[in-house]
Amino acid sequence: MAKKKIITKKSEQFLEDYLNNCSPTGFESEGQKMWLNYIKPYIDEYFVDTYGSVVGVINPKAKYKVVIEAHADEISWFVHYITKDGFIYLVRNGGSDHQIAPSKRVNIHTKKGMVKAVFGWPAIHTRKAGTEKSPKVENIFLDCGCDSKKEVEKLGIHVGCVVTYEDKFMILNKNFYVGRALDNRVGGFMIAEVARLLKENKVKLPFGLYITNSVQEEVGLRGAQMITESIKPDVAIITDVCHDTNTPMIDKIKEGDTKCGDGPVLTYGPAVQNNLLNLIIDSAEKKKIPFQRNAASRSTGTDTDAFAYSTGGVASALISLPLRYMHTTVESAHKNDVENVIRLIFESLKKIKNNQDFRYLK
Repeated sequence: MAKKKIITKKSEQFLEDYLNNCSPTGFESEGQKMWLNYIKPYIDEYFVDTYGSVVGVINPKAKYKVVIEAHADEISWFVHYITKDGFIYLVRNGGSDHQIAPSKRVNIHTKKGMVKAVFGWPAIHTRKAGTEKSPKVENIFLDCGCDSKKEVEKLGIHVGCVVTYEDKFMILNKNFYVGRALDNRVGGFMIAEVARLLKENKVKLPFGLYITNSVQEEVGLRGAQMITESIKPDVAIITDVCHDTNTPMIDKIKEGDTKCGDGPVLTYGPAVQNNLLNLIIDSAEKKKIPFQRNAASRSTGTDTDAFAYSTGGVASALISLPLRYMHTTVESAHKNDVENVIRLIFESLKKIKNNQDFRYLK
């Protein structure tokens, strides 16, 4: 298992299609349909909650419930103001980075279909060194080729339309998956692959497994807060992304020392239940899966917090994928790390063998 490649050509094609599809916070439905269609052969049943979190269930009648979870939404923008000259100003939907916006191509989602636009920016010839302005939410704007507000509105654009970047998936030097929204649809991909491996290897679990793709993480862990009340799990293993701190301009003293290619990152922190963390570490060591460590001084900033502090307390742990250039359109993750996160979740689930283990995890 440890040496054999997990990700197949078919599953890698799904990853590409899934990342290229738009799934902005609050508008995740199309991506969720795609994800559900992929995992259906590997689950016994599924359900979808009011706001669109999707849960595939294996062994649904079991007494104990284990969640493996990722979040499905990506950062985006909302149309906020349209000038009389037809330029469009925005507000964030999630943690969108204003500094990368100028010259980016975008899609404006309307009821009439997708409308193309670009983030405009004054040409370098018109700016003076020392006095030129930096990109800010207040001064970046969209140009959709219109001369008036009326012309913009005729395209179907109005305040509240969501805006996503157009950038597509690619593979860099045969080693890195690159694209927008690896944070955290690559997590949805990884938990789907765990479901596939369980099915293909005919693994019989002594608990119910709830493969959960939550919405609205980027605006405060909201999807996880809702879905944990529906599932009421005993154990939750969350996967999200963390920073590769070995690229330029990052302070390791502040951010820690984690690197793409060196394996999944396991977090220590108040929301992480120590017995579950030790079980995951033991799985990694016994199966020789490389891993790294990180510490969260207060919250993890991930759906782990939402699960841990819900329904009287859920034994929770976080397995993170190192990522370069988070919240840009060129987020980059090493293929080996993606495979090893999948392996580590798979092996950790197999290590929970009976009811005694659940007493141990409490």
